[in-house]
Amino acid sequence: MDFRRIMQWRALLLRMSALSIMIGCLLSWASGAALAEQSGSVGGAVYVVHAEQTVKSGLQSFLERAYREAEEARAERIVLRLNTYGGLVDHAVEIGHLIRESKVPTTVFVEGKAVSAGTYIALNAQNIIMQPGSTIGAAAVVDESGELIDNPKVVSFWTSEMMEAARLHDRNPDYAAAMTDLNAVVEVKEIGRTKARGDILTLTATEAVKAGYAEHIAASVDEAIQWLGLDERTRIELEPTWSERLAEWLTSPVMMTILLILGIAGIAIEMLLPGFGVPGLVGTASFILFFFGHYAAGFAGQESIVLFIAGVVLLVAELFIPSFGILGVLGSIAIVAGVVTAAQDAVTALYALAIALFVSVIIVYVLARKYSHRGIWNKFILRDKLTTEQGYVSNSLRESLIGRTGTTLTPLRPAGAVDIDGERIDVVTDGQYIGSGVTVTVVAVDGTRVVVKAADSLN
Repeated sequence: MDFRRIMQWRALLLRMSALSIMIGCLLSWASGAALAEQSGSVGGAVYVVHAEQTVKSGLQSFLERAYREAEEARAERIVLRLNTYGGLVDHAVEIGHLIRESKVPTTVFVEGKAVSAGTYIALNAQNIIMQPGSTIGAAAVVDESGELIDNPKVVSFWTSEMMEAARLHDRNPDYAAAMTDLNAVVEVKEIGRTKARGDILTLTATEAVKAGYAEHIAASVDEAIQWLGLDERTRIELEPTWSERLAEWLTSPVMMTILLILGIAGIAIEMLLPGFGVPGLVGTASFILFFFGHYAAGFAGQESIVLFIAGVVLLVAELFIPSFGILGVLGSIAIVAGVVTAAQDAVTALYALAIALFVSVIIVYVLARKYSHRGIWNKFILRDKLTTEQGYVSNSLRESLIGRTGTTLTPLRPAGAVDIDGERIDVVTDGQYIGSGVTVTVVAVDGTRVVVKAADSLN
């Protein structure tokens, strides 16, 4: 092989190498583009979280679980399906902070109403999409009866929270103040309306878009997801489980108080009036439901249950072990600590426990009087009677013996027995001996001591 042919082969190899490098680069670019396109079309999942209920502890615990799952799954977006008339301010604040601190951005889809505390929750989201006919606003603070709260400190706090939530995503904070503060006078220029003193601002879907409080109007969640450009993503629906719904019901203040009443009264009746069975079962079941609800809601830990059980054990021990009340006091403290630490709000728990104790005492008192013959205290009470029929004579009856005569049944040395009108009575003399069959007269009675003398010695 000559030198020229070697050079030709060399040039051909160089051209093929260059061509291979170019093809490799093109393939790499094409595969990269395809992967990028596939990644853009698939991406992370969209979590549709249903929040169609009152803003309170149950909703908060459910949303905490939903956001935790979405973050662990590295979801691309959370669509919070919101329809609520509001609820408790403290839970709304916690939910708002949960949304703003989440690694997964949130879009709120207002389906119907997002008023009061619901407005605050929506303002923390990156986007607000509203259904036609839905409203947002009317976030003034009210009490449990629906009356407006005019406490300046409370109104100031809530207004500040609303305004800060509005500023998070460049919404006009003055409109948030107008939704909260009765005394605020705000002109909503975008819709040509002025909120006067004494009124509360509420915006329809169309007005919210114009005022910058919503980004879009969509008829359904599907349209909202399509507007977000996420319609090809995997969609995961999250709703409260049956245990979370049950926990929400069980942890309400009214139900919590009822369970405590049934629990305390049932256990107390079973302890004081044993044998019924039903009160004990009802009491035990009530306490199980109480702690189950608070455990499922994320409020109670194992330490609360341990404290409560220890308290019950100490109270039972107090009935059988003399401890001068020490076991009873420790048991009461442990039970109160278990109930209070299990509840989300210690003040509410204390109020519920105080009401439950008061009502339970009345119930137990009434039943204890009705069924007193079955009470456990009967085991500690001596009910045997020293009756006359059994040969016992009271002190008042013995005093009536003074002056009466009888016949000695036994010699009196100086004690013995005398028959007085057919009744055998134990007597003593003042020291002298009196034989059997001698007539004697009762001269004195000192307690149970009957003193007699020979009848002939008195003449």
